Amino acid sequence: MKKVKLGTSDLHTGEISLGCMRMDKLSSNEAAKVMENAVEHGVDLFDHADIYGGGKSEEVFASALKETSINREDIVLQTKCGIRDGFFDFSKQHILDSVEGSLKRLDTDYIDILLLHRPDTLMEPEEVAEAFAKLKESGKVRHFGVSNQNPMQIELLKKYLKDDLIINQLQLSLMFTPMIDAGLNVNMQHDPAVVRDSGILDYSRLHDMTIQAWSPFQYGMFEGVFVGNDKFPELNAKMQELAEKKGVTDSAIAIAWILRHPAKIQPVVGTMNVERLAGIARASDVELTREEWYELYRAAGNKLP
Repeated sequence: MKKVKLGTSDLHTGEISLGCMRMDKLSSNEAAKVMENAVEHGVDLFDHADIYGGGKSEEVFASALKETSINREDIVLQTKCGIRDGFFDFSKQHILDSVEGSLKRLDTDYIDILLLHRPDTLMEPEEVAEAFAKLKESGKVRHFGVSNQNPMQIELLKKYLKDDLIINQLQLSLMFTPMIDAGLNVNMQHDPAVVRDSGILDYSRLHDMTIQAWSPFQYGMFEGVFVGNDKFPELNAKMQELAEKKGVTDSAIAIAWILRHPAKIQPVVGTMNVERLAGIARASDVELTREEWYELYRAAGNKLP
């Protein structure tokens, strides 16, 4: 699998990562097989959050890692904090407490990347900076990033931080493309022209932040997957056509579409099925032409201006 450089850091990982939200449903033995399969296919960044499975996903991962031949130093562990029951919390104490909890559940001495999960409108950036500085100095967290934040929120944080924010995790798929739509429909008076995220795609490229695409197979937020879904016949027909042409799965085409963008976006796939992940990993070898990329974009229901 091709590698991608994460932001301004010295980290280079497989260009596809594995989201571990559903790992709490697996036994340690099942999770170990998923992890070994992932690493075998070049997937070496594992994405967690303190809330996934109420913390159980991190626990299962740690238990499973002991059943594999994978060395902790050869993988990148990423986790997120900030979502609590009914509210968001970027307070210094919660960040520190959350990291301690994740370190314990993951049974590791350090987290490679910590992301702030959802914007907290009550955030005091000075507190975040103090928490990050303490975590960095103690060696408990090596790099930092955010999730679901717009450029001005990032700039506010950067005013106080000593370290670069290397990641912004954002929703993106063939059926969820607002960050792309706005850039194509400039100076127009219809819905795709609305800039909903303050130009986060171009901002990320300008500031060397890696976008991680979550839910790369979903339409809407939680409605379901579009791959193989009868609601999207034109898109699935086009994915199938290209999958046969390239000798890969439909899911690999959906991921290859994201990888084709020059922003070097890293998809976070959440499958716990080893065969499906192996098929998805082949997206790294797929070369979509510019014409094929736009064919998929149009098949998803988008009209070019």
